[in-house]
Amino acid sequence: MPKDYSRSSRVTEQIHRELSDLIRLVKDPRVSHLLPLVTVTDVEITPDYAHAKVFYTSLTPEDKRADIAAGLKRCSGFLRRELGRRVRIHTTPELHFVYDSSVERGTYLSNLIDRAVESDQNKPE
Repeated sequence: MPKDYSRSSRVTEQIHRELSDLIRLVKDPRVSHLLPLVTVTDVEITPDYAHAKVFYTSLTPEDKRADIAAGLKRCSGFLRRELGRRVRIHTTPELHFVYDSSVERGTYLSNLIDRAVESDQNKPE
């Protein structure tokens, strides 16, 4: 009987959970005020576990996104070290943070649909 989840899927899920938790533990005053507003949405790892692409989103204004990206890059060493302590794999992946605009795009599309439905309901027949 085949396994429901491959090992890489389980490792990816564990990395996702641990990073979501670890981001809230960052004490660096340069970034600690921005990171509680960050949500990890997905993680993709390479087959050799050397690199992990961490997708994140935040509800902060657009002008703060560059600060968040710089903050995540700045604390990636701490996050990688702590991840290595929590996840027992041969190689702790190097973390690459990528902003995920899918939540923002979904909200925009949902608002468009709501306006279209509302305008259809207000249209005289």
